[in-house]
Amino acid sequence: MNSNDPTDPPLRDVAQSPEATARYLADVQRVLLDIGKSLEILAMETRVHLRETHVTGDRWYHARLRAMPVEKALGNVLKNLNNLTDGLEKSAYKRRAHDEAVVNTAQERKEKELERRRKKNPQTLQAAPNPPQQDAQNHNSRYGGPTSIYDLSDRESA
Repeated sequence: MNSNDPTDPPLRDVAQSPEATARYLADVQRVLLDIGKSLEILAMETRVHLRETHVTGDRWYHARLRAMPVEKALGNVLKNLNNLTDGLEKSAYKRRAHDEAVVNTAQERKEKELERRRKKNPQTLQAAPNPPQQDAQNHNSRYGGPTSIYDLSDRESA
């Protein structure tokens, strides 16, 4: 199919590329973060206005109690918006991880098949294990030394 075909569904080319998906989701996230800034300002201004709105006969806390449901609703909208932007970021990473997993799957399958064949047809002549001198040379010298002062008693003194 031609990617410029007008009958293609929108965003098909974006969905097919992890880089394009990440760019698109980053753009959407930027827009949502801008909207979030506006909503934060709206929430603060609404809070100030509602808490200053007093009715005759109110005690000092009545305006605050009336404002709390509205403040809570706006706070939930901001929380959901933050969760949405976090989800967009996570989706971009998951999309990239999916493509990496697809690429690695073929190699992993080849390795598993080789392992299965090796188990079915083991070689009759196994290589002899390394002699102790070679094992000592293979170990990293930082980890091969004594681990405490009590281990030093087994060694010859200088």
